[in-house]
Amino acid sequence: MSHLINCEPLKDLIRTVPDFPKPGILFYDITTLLKDKAGFAQMIDAFAAYYIDKQIDLVLGIEARGFIFGPAMAYRLNAGFVPVRKPKKLPAPTARVTYDLEYGSDSLEIHLDAIQPGQRVVIVDDLLATGGTMQATVQLVKQLGGEIAGVAFAVELDFLKGRQKFPDIDVYSLLHYNE
Repeated sequence: MSHLINCEPLKDLIRTVPDFPKPGILFYDITTLLKDKAGFAQMIDAFAAYYIDKQIDLVLGIEARGFIFGPAMAYRLNAGFVPVRKPKKLPAPTARVTYDLEYGSDSLEIHLDAIQPGQRVVIVDDLLATGGTMQATVQLVKQLGGEIAGVAFAVELDFLKGRQKFPDIDVYSLLHYNE
């Protein structure tokens, strides 16, 4: 069994920005963590320690911040990396899912040949809030026949209860916030 890494000290490296992107929202800015070489390394090491024994074939990163963690995780896990993108960014034929946001909707795409049926996949993003974006990505993986080994987040806002959208999936978050 892998040795899990305590990431709580990394909270000191995350900047909070009040009223961004709109009044009443407290934004957890991870760019201050990412630029800290020891902090960023510890975060990638923590993801790798959790997934190293889980036979991961692919790490999927959700645009845009999932692109920060995904390739580094894939390298550490000896896995491939697959980008999940906003519409019209991928050149080859894609699968697309459209999902609802607080106001309006959005879509995500993945290349049709990105996942082979039965491949074990971890999906990574920076933040779990309400879970809508990850839920859409899970749908894409299932459409292509991938097996979801887990979903991973740098930060989880526990009070928004996003993990409840994934009752049958292993949800792993490095840092938790309750307010």
